[in-house]
Amino acid sequence: MKTGLHPPMVPGTALRTGGGPLQWLTEALRRNRALTLFGLLMWAAMLPALVAWGIDERTLRGVSVWAKPLKFMASIGLFALSTAWFIGLLPETRRHGRPIRAVVWTVIVAGSFEIVYITLQAALGQASHFNFSSPLHITMYSLMGAGAMAMTATQPLLAWQIARHGRDDLPPAWRNGVVAGLVLTFVLGAGAGVLLGSMQPPAGSGLPYVGWHPSGDLRPAHFLGMHAQQFFPLAGALMTLWKPGTGRRALALFAVVYVALWAWAMARGLEGAVLTVPYVPPA
Repeated sequence: MKTGLHPPMVPGTALRTGGGPLQWLTEALRRNRALTLFGLLMWAAMLPALVAWGIDERTLRGVSVWAKPLKFMASIGLFALSTAWFIGLLPETRRHGRPIRAVVWTVIVAGSFEIVYITLQAALGQASHFNFSSPLHITMYSLMGAGAMAMTATQPLLAWQIARHGRDDLPPAWRNGVVAGLVLTFVLGAGAGVLLGSMQPPAGSGLPYVGWHPSGDLRPAHFLGMHAQQFFPLAGALMTLWKPGTGRRALALFAVVYVALWAWAMARGLEGAVLTVPYVPPA
């Protein structure tokens, strides 16, 4: 396969040559402009949310009402930028086909819906997740769950496209890391997410910065699942630097350790977790 006059840079090469932020941004825009701009918009939205956090003293379940919008803006922004980068592993003729358009617009539409609703609820001082106070809130929570599932489902579709049609000059460890990471993002991320959607984490601030609790909290497992999208390609890139053209066994070992860590986090998260059942008070 030919990739045109400007072949996308591979992170292993970029790590070695030290490509600057502007170079990475220019490359991401070239790979998929819509997703890159969407991801940057998510990160830009964090600035006013941080200001709101600093001046708004309201809390929900022991944490600032703006903590959740900030986390989701950061996460969805990274998800969109990573997806845009991986689209660049396809030849130019495949990047604008129907499957990739479906990936791009599913991420943008579902991600936008989640952020808008979560931010609106924060501004109102109300919960977006586990809010069963009315049929409307139950419906919106269900729609957020469907949107999150749709976003993660785009990743195995992209993995399939890369596995079948990816550029033939990609280092094997890098390519395999991307494909494995995208598949596991859905398998592990959605797997933990489905259970997390019906098991509310304990109240309070939890661990510093992340807010997780040592037990009864499925968010650590969900984090590991969702960020397989970044950890596996990064492992593949480092293996490309270590032994170019090889690394399958090392990647397989990394996968075993990673999945075992996710399983441990799932077991800890289910320990003492309470099933949250929707309840609508009588009119």
